[in-house]
Amino acid sequence: MRMSSLYAPTLKEDPAEAELASHRLLLRAGFIRKQASGLYSYLPLAWRSLKKIEAIVRDEMDAAGAQELMLPVMVDAELWRESGRHDAYGPELMRFEDRHGREFVLGPTHEETITDLVKNELRSYKQLPVNLYQIQSKFRDEIRPRFGLMRSREFIMKDGYSFDATQEGLQRTYDAMKEAYANICERCGIMALPVVADSGQIGGDTSVEFMALAEAGEASLVYCENCGFAADDEAASTKVVVEEGPGDGALTRVHTPGAGTIEKISALLGVAERATRKSLALIAADGTPTVVIVPGDHELNEVKAEHLFGEYHLMSDEELEDAGLHKGFIGPVGLPVGIRLVCDESLRESASWACGANEVDYHYTGARPGRDFAVDAWADLVTVVAGDPCPHCDGVLKGARGIEVSQVFQLGTKYSEAMDASFMDEDGHEKPLLMGCYGVGVSRTLTAAVEQHNDEHGIIWPVSIAPYEVSLIPLDPKKEPCASTAERLFDELVSAGIETVMDDRDERPGVKFADNDLMGFPYQIVLGRRGLERGVVELKDRATGEREDVAVGEVVARVVALVEAARA
Repeated sequence: MRMSSLYAPTLKEDPAEAELASHRLLLRAGFIRKQASGLYSYLPLAWRSLKKIEAIVRDEMDAAGAQELMLPVMVDAELWRESGRHDAYGPELMRFEDRHGREFVLGPTHEETITDLVKNELRSYKQLPVNLYQIQSKFRDEIRPRFGLMRSREFIMKDGYSFDATQEGLQRTYDAMKEAYANICERCGIMALPVVADSGQIGGDTSVEFMALAEAGEASLVYCENCGFAADDEAASTKVVVEEGPGDGALTRVHTPGAGTIEKISALLGVAERATRKSLALIAADGTPTVVIVPGDHELNEVKAEHLFGEYHLMSDEELEDAGLHKGFIGPVGLPVGIRLVCDESLRESASWACGANEVDYHYTGARPGRDFAVDAWADLVTVVAGDPCPHCDGVLKGARGIEVSQVFQLGTKYSEAMDASFMDEDGHEKPLLMGCYGVGVSRTLTAAVEQHNDEHGIIWPVSIAPYEVSLIPLDPKKEPCASTAERLFDELVSAGIETVMDDRDERPGVKFADNDLMGFPYQIVLGRRGLERGVVELKDRATGEREDVAVGEVVARVVALVEAARA
């Protein structure tokens, strides 16, 4: 490709709406253009990189025995009603009617479609296992699309679905997909952690996300360097360290005027926040008024709470008053009749609580479960934070942020039971298919790569997904010996299988250097008059910034060796 013909309109200034490095650089370097909120056009450079990511995905899927197909983007809404997700998915599901008034959705994912496809075909254990996937545009009506391709309304995803006869078979497929997904991240040049995750709207009991570590990541996670455990903060559990409250263990009513926050009560009592207890009042999905108590230095995990209580909401001031509770002074002792008490598991062994007294401007110290109040249920409720103990070893958890690039799920029978997808086992018994689900955010992977690989000058593409592997930069493309040498090297590089772009534009050297750095091609060959007079060109490694003079007759072989080593 010649730069004079390349459609890659660059921008000199940072776009005002671009907050993240990936969004800013993909716009500036001429990779994407915004069409509407959350909708982007992929320009030729971006499309080349996306196709390379797709090729890596296909290679790993095919090697793992998965088969590619293509499902309709437009899905009959009745299938989503059959699975129970039509209403549960929420307003992010794009819904519409055709001219006949029949309801459809634009698929954000295709569990229903694939289950409906196979349920009349996979009828015997002898046909299993089966693993099917597609690469397709997906749609999600985000309330606030942001961060460019990170959270858009239309995105490219590989979604795959497996069908097995036994849990052991599902586990084998799941493990194979996890290994393939780790390989995909590595081959795309992305440093990612496999993180224990919540299954969210997809469902199932077991899930792992591959998180590309990045300061700009939307997800927060914790990990242990000692044993390798990692989990997002929606799913992580830990042995939270708590301290006993002040006093001699006797139940003592303490006047605490105005101390309606953990910070204030901690300071007034002269104890660490972890020695206090934080109480929150909510209404569970079934309408039950509930008080939840967690350690004072931790927050209630909303995802865990929703799993336990359904679609709950925190009590309003009016609901608190109706329930006989006082904001900032709620506690387990003397709760009004009819209020359920659920406490975090980490507090089960604690015998001395500093907590609200259910009276304005008063707290208790020395409150003890079993003696002073009864707990209706113990549960894992807290959001794990950096500094908490690792749940699997003696290590201490560290915190990070990440971009979810892929995720694997064990769905079990969630969809097969709801949609009557069953098979006949060896003993002649009808059983629901055991399903797995496996997604790769192809466009997100592009974003994650840029977030991890950039500097003040622009993008630094890993060779494996770079739109072009080498840029040839003749400083005098219309003058000899620069013109003929550039043409000869260009032909030799292309003939050698190196994806090459030649900057043949009639621009100043500074403009060429800036644009090539901005676009991030891994290797640059610079041809200048003085160098050519000495029989050399300059070879630059974009990632390291290292430059070296290489003989004209040797530079093609040198670049081929570098690129092939990076491809391996």
